[in-house]
Amino acid sequence: MSENGGREEKMEEVNDEIKSYKVLMWGYLPGILSHKSPLTSPLVVQAPETGIDVQSWKDVCGGGCGFAMAISGSGKLITWGSADDQGQSYLTSGKHGETPEPFPVPTEDPIVKAAAGWAHCASVTEKNDVYTWGWKECVPSSKVVANFAAGGSVEVRKESSVLTEQGNGSSIAADCPQSQGSKSIGGSVAHQDNKKAEETAKRRKTATGKQELESPPPADESLSAPPSIVELDPGVKITSVAAGGRHTLALSDMGQVWGWGYGGEGQLGLGSRIKIVASPHLIPCLDTSSHGPDVSLGSPQESITTGSQTRKALGSYIKRIACGGRHSAVITDAGVLLTFGWGLYGQCGLGNTNDVLRPTCVSSLLNTRIEAVAGGLWHSVCLCDHGRVYTFGGNQFGQLGLGTSTDHAETSPRLVDASILENKNAKVVSCGARHSAIMTEDSKVYSWGWNKYGQLGLGDTVDRNDPCEVLIDDCRPKNVACGWWHTLLLADSCP
Repeated sequence: MSENGGREEKMEEVNDEIKSYKVLMWGYLPGILSHKSPLTSPLVVQAPETGIDVQSWKDVCGGGCGFAMAISGSGKLITWGSADDQGQSYLTSGKHGETPEPFPVPTEDPIVKAAAGWAHCASVTEKNDVYTWGWKECVPSSKVVANFAAGGSVEVRKESSVLTEQGNGSSIAADCPQSQGSKSIGGSVAHQDNKKAEETAKRRKTATGKQELESPPPADESLSAPPSIVELDPGVKITSVAAGGRHTLALSDMGQVWGWGYGGEGQLGLGSRIKIVASPHLIPCLDTSSHGPDVSLGSPQESITTGSQTRKALGSYIKRIACGGRHSAVITDAGVLLTFGWGLYGQCGLGNTNDVLRPTCVSSLLNTRIEAVAGGLWHSVCLCDHGRVYTFGGNQFGQLGLGTSTDHAETSPRLVDASILENKNAKVVSCGARHSAIMTEDSKVYSWGWNKYGQLGLGDTVDRNDPCEVLIDDCRPKNVACGWWHTLLLADSCP
């Protein structure tokens, strides 16, 4: 779940075209490792043998729950690693197993960006078109409704719109709870006053969050939508996408953010707990008109404020987007970090564990210019303009890199003050479900967190609560991207 940039992102594309890149991977991909043993050290990925021009690679995109995804030098989307016992992820990845193969995106235009959620994907073409596929409730204009009264039958409806907020038991999958008992920021949502009931709801959310990680959704062709183009307003040109557990964000060349999919914890930033947004909606990241004049920017308890000074302080447009499991983050051109969505583990960084229903400034970082951000299942990692690393959220497996592993949530950003990062300038960040990775200016890769499947690339399966260097032989890293249980690296040969 890497961050993605837009309006300012023009990174040496001309020079890159003449270089030959390779992709390395480590961690767990069930279609590669049928015996369930993890790949604990970097291994070169073999290019597809299908006759298409894939002499080189263009980028790595991480992947989803049990499959990997990258872009070939010719702009083909390549997927691999899924297995038929991995359920919905197997369908989403094109039923590709051990051998990397082109995914049939219905366009001849080169793919320039792509992102994968739990069991859905999105890609952007050179002509700024967006294609998405996978779990139908994550694909615009498709809505999945469970009829529990009829014994759990499933009905798929094509709808021209949009917002469906359902109060009781209408979500098809069990991994996203109804969020009863949760407090919220930026929206008027009632919560239970009974403390015991609230704690019960939180435990339910915690349990389902773990289920979401460990158990891929069951395979059902009727719940999986084939690749289709996303219909946006005329003139909208998308430059990048980000995918969360069951929601998607898209960034336009004008610095606007569009969102769709599941929004029950506020991860779509529309001000309420909308269960399904079935078509792209513009997220008011910098629109202060809906907020009262008494709201203070400096308070993490409140949302964005009105007034020209506040607007100027926030910035003029969004330049980066990222999705976690059920939360989202964006960065403005002024380097201000805004977060929204599920807050149970403090992953929104606002000093509490409340859900956040609208894009809200992380006020503790207002004096720090943020340049990159990524979200995991329960945590977030961001980089400042001086290359320092800040983390917040759940730290059960050391995924915050703070030298500890604890159930105690870090609800405000904390500096990763590891000696191994001294004098290092972090430039790229990515998060898996419960692990983190960065790449520094001198092309070094560091990882930390959950390592059950070797996703840290350190040669073992021992969790790390401090950043550790991933040893990369005979090549120079150019980008790193995490999937749920694995990590991908784009690299070129050392001169």
